[in-house]
Amino acid sequence: MGVTEKMWDAVARVIRMDDKVERLAGTVKEQQIRIENLTERVIRLETVLELTLAAQGLKRIDNPDR
Repeated sequence: MGVTEKMWDAVARVIRMDDKVERLAGTVKEQQIRIENLTERVIRLETVLELTLAAQGLKRIDNPDR
């Protein structure tokens, strides 16, 4: 394998790697959005639970001294 072929192979590998990195970055961005949405949903559920427990005069689950 000549020097030119080795250089061409290296350039081709870098191009393929760049494509994979770009796709991975897109996937990571999508996953981050999903995580943020789930976090917001959990916060809303916790709020509803706290309000419901407070309205019923029950103690909080994570703080039994209240």
